[in-house]
Amino acid sequence: MHNGPNGTSPDSGPEYTQCSRKGCRESAEWVLVWNNPKIHTPDRRKTWLACSEHREYLSGFLDRRGFLRETVALADFDG
Repeated sequence: MHNGPNGTSPDSGPEYTQCSRKGCRESAEWVLVWNNPKIHTPDRRKTWLACSEHREYLSGFLDRRGFLRETVALADFDG
């Protein structure tokens, strides 16, 4: 489903929902949808997953760089 900022790849199949914050093992509740306009086409979307504790941290990281497109509750994400 995603590659987190810590460079890990999911290994638990399609239901893998661990937070993307490096070292975090919590279940994700949020999907941070982003793209880097310098290297991605405008329609390309990448995702990071975030637990409630790390949502603000990861969103801020992406937003400061102009990458964050939207934040969606995992339960509502249709990606």
